[in-house]
This record gives sequence, structure tokens and C-alpha cells, in this order.
Amino acid sequence: MLTQSQVAYHTLRFDRGSLSDQTLLDLYDGILLPRLIEEKMLLLIRQGKLSKWFSGYGQEAVAVGCTMALQSNDYILPLHRNLGVFTARRFPLRRLFAQWQGKRSGFTKGRDRSFHFGTPEYRIIGMISHLGAMLGVADGIALASNLDRKDEIALVFSGDGGTSEGDFHEAVNVAAVWNLPVIFLIENNGYGLSTPSNEQFRCKQFIDKAIGYGIEGVQVDGNNILEVYQAMQRLAEKMRIDRKPVLLEAMTFRMRGHEEASGVKYVPKELMERWQKKDPVENYQQYLLNIGILTEEMVAERRARFQATIDEEWKIALAEPDITPSIEEELNDVYAPSSVTMVEPNLERQSPKRFVDAIREGLDQAMERDPKLILMGQDIAEYGGVFKVTEGFVQKFGKERVRNTPLCESAILAAGLGLSICGRASMVEMQFADFVTCGFNQIVNNLAKTHYRWGQSVNVTVRMPTGGGVGAGPFHSQSNEAWFTHVPGLRVVYPSTPFDAKGLLCMSLLEPNPVLFFEHKFLYRSLEELVPDDYYTLPLGQARVVREGTDITVVTYGFGVQWIKELAAVFSDLSIEIVDLRTLLPWDKETVFASVEKTGKCLVLHEDTTVGGFGAEIASTIMEERFQFLDAPVMRLGSLETPVPFNPNLERQFLAQSRLAEKLNELRRY
Repeated sequence: MLTQSQVAYHTLRFDRGSLSDQTLLDLYDGILLPRLIEEKMLLLIRQGKLSKWFSGYGQEAVAVGCTMALQSNDYILPLHRNLGVFTARRFPLRRLFAQWQGKRSGFTKGRDRSFHFGTPEYRIIGMISHLGAMLGVADGIALASNLDRKDEIALVFSGDGGTSEGDFHEAVNVAAVWNLPVIFLIENNGYGLSTPSNEQFRCKQFIDKAIGYGIEGVQVDGNNILEVYQAMQRLAEKMRIDRKPVLLEAMTFRMRGHEEASGVKYVPKELMERWQKKDPVENYQQYLLNIGILTEEMVAERRARFQATIDEEWKIALAEPDITPSIEEELNDVYAPSSVTMVEPNLERQSPKRFVDAIREGLDQAMERDPKLILMGQDIAEYGGVFKVTEGFVQKFGKERVRNTPLCESAILAAGLGLSICGRASMVEMQFADFVTCGFNQIVNNLAKTHYRWGQSVNVTVRMPTGGGVGAGPFHSQSNEAWFTHVPGLRVVYPSTPFDAKGLLCMSLLEPNPVLFFEHKFLYRSLEELVPDDYYTLPLGQARVVREGTDITVVTYGFGVQWIKELAAVFSDLSIEIVDLRTLLPWDKETVFASVEKTGKCLVLHEDTTVGGFGAEIASTIMEERFQFLDAPVMRLGSLETPVPFNPNLERQFLAQSRLAEKLNELRRY
């Protein structure tokens, strides 16, 4: 016969341990509220009053048990089936409902759906649609906790399908290597949309994966709220001391479709019936009734009270007027406003510096000024990076702030976002700009869109050693800046001189928006000029007229500036005005327009290939907005439409420089 502390109902066995009666009732309230909200939403979507719903019906014990077991200052990164996380953190329901209705008073001003938002106030950072993308963000949040000597930990959710993503491996591995206090919670619910587990993975259980990462793995019955709650309490208490990550697998089942419209016809009937008997709310309610802590009258009272609150809060959100679109507001919210105070360069204290030296000095001085700035990248610590930009930094600033990373890009870029959420700036070095493809999603979908979606500034600078001319071949020489100039929310910076490189880098590290900072590898040690010794900043978005002229304007950036400067000296009978953009996003239209109005002819030059290169944007804008000043069509010159070849002769032929004189003559003759 079962004791009072162990009563079986259907297939679940509850053990209250030392939990008080009040805690048991609090957990009941915690699991009942999201279930009743679920029932309301399912009714509304059938009535056509809600556009979409991702149901967590049957999985409430995981979200509620975990959230209630943690401290209020612990960060939680849930998915779209974890309503119980939000209700357990006592979110105002009317605002949550407004979010689902796309109203202004929601958390994203109608710009994103369901749980795709973050609220640092409640220590909850929601998801984006790309599975696994937030796992690395949890790493950054946990890293900030370690660096700030806090006892806070991070809990991040993943579905079983999401563990197939590379982001899962990268994030767990980084957390293991860096000893980060992250609980990676896998809700093993049997299906990735409609694909069953036996077509998703071959392992018998996910806790076996923990062995490969050298971390602890724990499995719980995800439908048993007491088991979830007590396991989370134990793990969190331990983690606050040892700071080591844990993989927690919660066995549960998704009783509704991936989203409500998809249905569950692909689920065998007997499987659905078996899990229906393990309903977490009904089982727990019956357990409390059986041991006399809950009565039928108490159940009825709670249900009536919660339902009345839900109905009232829904009506309030529904009554809110629909959003009146404002182009100005939409554009303004893409970027976080900057309040940086400029530091003018001290031209009285200058010395000759190579491009690489200017980058190193700017980074060094930025680290001195901001003790919270973190550098991350492959081989950047003791080795100093492949280009030796951070040589000596680890001895000066320590390994906590100058961090070698595992060989991965996505998780480290995501960690930069996590650090930013916790008030820390970061620099992520791509060993070569080409390798950024492995972290592309984090940049264009996570870093770039976060401020527009829910108002979080993102102080992450990604350094991008770029370009050809060094015989490095197709995968170490690409000019890929145009991949990012199309993405609202990013800043794209591309200096051509040591002076600009230092000032623009120092400014980028203060920018409250993600910056892609391109550094041409050929210029690192081939270009030298006087650069101020002291710290200074230069504004983003301002071009520089390198050379005054009256016949032709050449708009360029990066290595192109050096190409045209050399050629301008040869074309002594042609007055060439050179405009160095310096920043591509945003680019300085006013300076370009003023030059074109003066010369009447314009060539846009860049090292990137012509088709789809950023020069197309400049050329089309000039043609559209300054056509009346032109004496010839705006011309473009980029490199050959091939990958970057390895052989030096082939590479010289590839680069736009080999055809620059010919193009200038074509334009002057027009």
C-alpha cells in the first residue's frame, strides 16, 4: 500500500519528499494556470480569433517545475511551447495576450510572434525560429555571471529535434570547456514537427550525450512536476557552487500539433492514448486530492478564479486599438540609439604605425578603458591570433577577458549577445572573414534583429580579416562585406588606413549595435602612416574625401583606396576625386552626392565581385537621386565573377585592380 507521500495515479508516482503543503499547492496553481490559458487559446483559434498557436498542452510540468525551482534572478531561455515559464514568472497576462494579438502593448510592438521576445526585467530571453540559436546565448549569460562573480545560472530549453542542430553541439561544448553554469534542458517529446524520434537520432537517451562532453546528465519524468521541481532544485543548488553545466533530459510528449493547424494525424492512436493517461495536470491534481491537501471545492474555486482573470485580461488586450503603422518609428527602432561621447584624436602625439599596429593599439586601449570588454576568438590568447593582433593581451588582461574559443563560430557569436544582455561589450575575431559563414545565422537573424524586435542593444563587434592579394586561395581571401550590407540592424565598417582603422575600431567597440569590422589582410603590414598614440574615436557613417578632383569621382573603400591613389598619380592629366566610404552601413550619401555634383562622372570601385556587390547600391542610388548632374552613366568595377584563385598570376587577373586603368579611360572618354 502506498504511503501518503507516494501515491500513484494512472502511471505517475509522486514523492513529495520534504516539500511543504504550501509548496505543493503553489505548484498546483503554477501548473493549472497555463493549462487554463491553453484551453482558452485552443478555443479562440478554433473560432478564428487567434492567428496561430504553438501548444504546450501536456508539457506544462517541465516549464513550471523548472521555473519555480529557480531563483528569480536566474535567466531562462524558453521555446514556443513553454508558456509555464512566463506564467510562473508572473508575467502580466494582458501584456502577454497583447503580444499574441500583435498589439503595441505586447513585448515587441507587434513585430514578432508568440514567445519570440526577451524581457531582462523578468530574466527571460525568448527564442527565434531557428532551433538551437539561443543555446549559445545562454553561454554568454552564464559567462557574464562567472565574470561578475554572481551566483546566477542560466536554463535554456531545446526540443529533441533541435539537438540535431550544430548550435546544440557548439553551445554544450563551449559551456563544458569554459565551466559555464548552464542547464541544457532537452524536452524529449517524441517528434520534431511530424518526424518521429527514430528518424531524428539513434541514441537511446540524450543523457548519454553528456558523457561525450564530460558533463553531468540527468533524466527526469517531464510529466511529473514534483520530480522536475526537485531535480531542478538539486541541480541549481549544486551549480551555484561548482559552476559546471548539466544536460537535463525531460521525458514528455506533445499532445497537440507542432502548431495547431498541423494536427496530430501522424501520431499512432495508442501512443496518444498512453500519454493522455500521463497528463501532468490531471495526475498531479488527483495526487493532491488523494493526500487531502486539495479538495474538489478548492479545485473549482481556483479554476473559476483563474478563468475569470484570463477572460478579463484577454478582453483588455483585445480592446486595445490596432497598431497605426509609422515608417519613422519602424526605421528608428532598427538600431539602438548611441550616446557615445566622441574622443578627438590628439594630433600632437603621433607615431608611425602599420595597419595591424593601429588595430592592436586601439583594441588594447579600449580594453584598458572598459574593464568589462571581453575578447573571444580562436587562438587569440597565448598565440595572439593568426595575425598577432592580440599578441601579449592575455598577459596584460588575463584569460578571463582574452578567451581562446573552441573551433566554432555560431556559439561564440551567440555568447556575445548573451554578454550584451548582461551589460558587457565583446569583440569576436573571425580567424578569416570567410569563416563567418559558420555563424551567419547568429549575425543576420539574432544579433541584427534583436533591437528591432524587443529593444535590446547588442554591443558586439565582429572583426573580419578579409580580402585577397596574399595568395591564400578561395576560402581565405573572399570579400564578403556585401553579404551583410543588406541586413538592417547591422553596422558594416571597412577602413582603408591605419588612422581610420584605430579610430573606427574604438568607436565600433562602443556602438550599441552589432558591427562587422572588415580589416584587409594585405594592408596589415604593407601600409604605415602617422597615427595618434592616445585613444580616440571616429564617427561611423562618415566618408572621407581622400583626394580632391574635378573630372571624375571614384567611390571606393578598403584596398580600393590604395589602388586608385596609386593610379591617380599616373593619370596626371585627369583630376580624380577619391571618396573613401569607410562605413558601408550606413553609407555617407551626402559626401558622395556632393562629389558627383562637382565632377559629373563616377566610378564605383571595390574588390568584391561586381554582380551583387555593394557598388551596385551606390551606383543605383546616384543614378536615381543625382541623375541630373551626371555627364556619363555611373560605372562599376569589381573583381572577376569567379572564386578567388590561389595562383599569384590568376589572382592578379582576378582582382579589379588589373582593369582599373582601362575602366578609368572608358569613363573619361564617355
